[in-house]
Amino acid sequence: MKKSKSGKEPKPGKLDKGAYYEKLAALQLELNEVARWLQHTGKRLVVVIEGRDTAGKGGVISAMAETLNPRQCRTVALAKPSDQEKTQWYFQRYVPHLPGAGEIVLFDRSWYNRAGVERVMGFCSKEEVKAFLKQAPVFERMLVDDGVLLFKYWLTVDQAQQEERFAERAADPLKHWKLSPIDVKAREKYAEYGLARDAMLEATHKPRTPWTLVDFNDQRQGRLTLIRHLLDHIPDRHVPESVVTFPPLEHAPLREKFGASPKPIAPAA
Repeated sequence: MKKSKSGKEPKPGKLDKGAYYEKLAALQLELNEVARWLQHTGKRLVVVIEGRDTAGKGGVISAMAETLNPRQCRTVALAKPSDQEKTQWYFQRYVPHLPGAGEIVLFDRSWYNRAGVERVMGFCSKEEVKAFLKQAPVFERMLVDDGVLLFKYWLTVDQAQQEERFAERAADPLKHWKLSPIDVKAREKYAEYGLARDAMLEATHKPRTPWTLVDFNDQRQGRLTLIRHLLDHIPDRHVPESVVTFPPLEHAPLREKFGASPKPIAPAA
């Protein structure tokens, strides 16, 4: 079995890290092409990433945004609503985060919190869930009617894989922040989350605003599959790339105005 650059052998059936980064780099070049096309045309792109805890939402969003201009590509991951926001129309707190011309917004969870976490954990009423499932397709149709390119992805992960990732987070001090009290409680409601997901898909999977399910049991392969799908479903995006040229300097740079340049600090021990 071929080893990765780290010297570790990949798990059986898992994508090797070296091969993953090679394929990801090629996709990231295409994502930058999409970004240039959006700026050229003024189009707006929204990507909704949903899935169970530990599915890999943050990882795929990071892979997509890593090489893009942060002024153009924004990640939106809202905290729980404030007391004031709880009194607003449910979709109201998400509207200010929608993209303007040429922008990309990646939702790390989205308005679909109501159909998942809020429903399963009892943070909203049955009437509120029913109203959401009725209004969400209308809200999304308004977005696409206005020209927004909307893509909705659900990351699927088996319970055994989810348990393994929970254990990894608990054992790694750098990943403790990924485990909240809600995550611990939600772990016991795997079946309830499945039923909520199915009801959500049935109500909100529409011809113009469909859901795409992506297998994320192998997160590396899942990221590549999702990004490839997104690229394949964006319209003709070719825009001639402008070439930046640097004219030669006419003179040597002037010395610092305030005397000798400061000395660099010593490397950390």
